[in-house]
Amino acid sequence: MPKPLPIQFQATDLEALAAQKGRIAVLADADQPASPGFKRLDRLTKGALTRAAGSEAFGKLKPGEAMDLAYLPGLAADAVQLIRLGKKADQTQARKAGSAVGKSHGAGGSLVLAEGHARAADIAFGLAMRAYDFDTHKSGEKSVPGPVTLMATNPESVAKAAAPMAAVAEGVFFTRDLVNEPANVLTTHDFAARLAAMHELGLDVEILEEEDLMKLGMGALLGVGQGSESPSKVVVMQWHGGAKGEAPFALIGKGVVFDTGGISIKPAAGMEEMTMDMGGAGVVAGVMRTLALRKAKANVVGIVGLVENMPDGRAQRPGDVVKSMKGDTIEVINTDAEGRLVLADVMWYAQERFKPTGMIDLATLTGAIIIALGHENTGVFSNNDDLCNAFLAAAKSEGEGAWRMPMGDAYDAKLKSRIADMMNVGGRDGGAITAAQFLQRFVKPDMPWCHLDIAGTALLKADTTLAPKGATGWGVMALDRLIRDRFEK
Repeated sequence: MPKPLPIQFQATDLEALAAQKGRIAVLADADQPASPGFKRLDRLTKGALTRAAGSEAFGKLKPGEAMDLAYLPGLAADAVQLIRLGKKADQTQARKAGSAVGKSHGAGGSLVLAEGHARAADIAFGLAMRAYDFDTHKSGEKSVPGPVTLMATNPESVAKAAAPMAAVAEGVFFTRDLVNEPANVLTTHDFAARLAAMHELGLDVEILEEEDLMKLGMGALLGVGQGSESPSKVVVMQWHGGAKGEAPFALIGKGVVFDTGGISIKPAAGMEEMTMDMGGAGVVAGVMRTLALRKAKANVVGIVGLVENMPDGRAQRPGDVVKSMKGDTIEVINTDAEGRLVLADVMWYAQERFKPTGMIDLATLTGAIIIALGHENTGVFSNNDDLCNAFLAAAKSEGEGAWRMPMGDAYDAKLKSRIADMMNVGGRDGGAITAAQFLQRFVKPDMPWCHLDIAGTALLKADTTLAPKGATGWGVMALDRLIRDRFEK
């Protein structure tokens, strides 16, 4: 599976620039004097960098954007990437600068001159995040990316600052890999096995099989997967980095490895993207990997429900009534509203077993949230202002779009069933909200809770600053930041 590019940090070596192959990236901006590396490259190329930095085209670049100067005389490098980034650049701009290098990084390797820049670690993080490529299933000879070296005035301190960011990048890559995998590869068996392998990182991992789930009374979750050849599973991942015996914070993920809609089958067009319907579970897995890699000083439990929603002679039907682990009965009006059934049982299990200090669930839950917020923001629903505001602040600090949505009794009333305790859908209007209202019925009183509907942000058809088109890994950075800020100070 792809991993972030390893980046070597070393002191600036001006004499090595002429012989450097591949690509060289150097920072420049009108608000700062030229760095020693810029001056050295400028002398070698007989003033080419000065002319480029003073050009109208460079002046129009936004902070973090780059201009390529190819095959300059005096250098062995294929190109010099001139990046506009001043000394006072913020985190977002520095990561964008790094992503410019990562996007163009190739077999020849890259050298980044970040001499004395306060955001050098963020430049390295942006580079690593953008240099992602999921080519696992492509045949033929694969291009192996060349080495990456970041030259800095204080390489040891930059490397120290970059280390936890590298753990985040690996967690994001793990999430992206899971979301990008086709469903014939990422079955419930394979997904569970990949999570179990993380015990090598220090996580306690437990797999609950269908027999276990039946004993627990998870009728809502089991009903979703009963039409599939792949057995339903729940995977529990625990990270014990905080005080011994202290209650953990809980992350819950929807892991529908493929969603046909079941008997309420989806249209054929676009169904191939339903491999991403396990995106919530993928994010939870990525966060748990990050916490283990950076040895987070917090107690966190991540629990994911893994199922496949298929139409079959044994499949759940519209009109069926299932009994949740909580004991509430649910009339299944639409078998394509299956994710909330999975989450209901897993959320209740998490509260019953672990009695967490708070709980966040993630799911590619509704198309309605895309209509409301597009692909720019995840919908955030919560019963607790403190937890919600802390998450929104964490998401903002990491540049991951999130927007709080309303909840209320009027929406809740739409779930009333004639024959059961509730229906699993409340109609087309306010669909993302009624889905959140459904989930709230499985949150215990006084339990701080957030629901994140990531249907619009988990997988995109266009590049973003830190990711190529496809799986984004949205949420790993924000949740890791939340745990840092809330539990590790």
